[in-house]
Amino acid sequence: MAVRFRVRGLVGRRLGLGHGPGSGSGSGSGHGHGPADVAGRVCSELALDLPDEDLGEYLYDCIDLYEMGSKPRCEEVEYLGLVQEAIERIERGR
Repeated sequence: MAVRFRVRGLVGRRLGLGHGPGSGSGSGSGHGHGPADVAGRVCSELALDLPDEDLGEYLYDCIDLYEMGSKPRCEEVEYLGLVQEAIERIERGR
């Protein structure tokens, strides 16, 4: 049984800390809720959940460059699921 994760808008997009469109200095309110702040917080939480993984700068690369079968199936499903969830949280801005 193969597990596949669908990633919307994967081609040509990069999701990182403070790079690309929409990653400006925030809403201007000074409360740390801008897109870059959200991305940083989500990436930090993901790093805590996956302490042994080298996540790199862009979360999309974690999925793009991942080699299926390189981990035991249960770990693979958990890893890809957590990365996908983090990407979706950043896209939603939460």
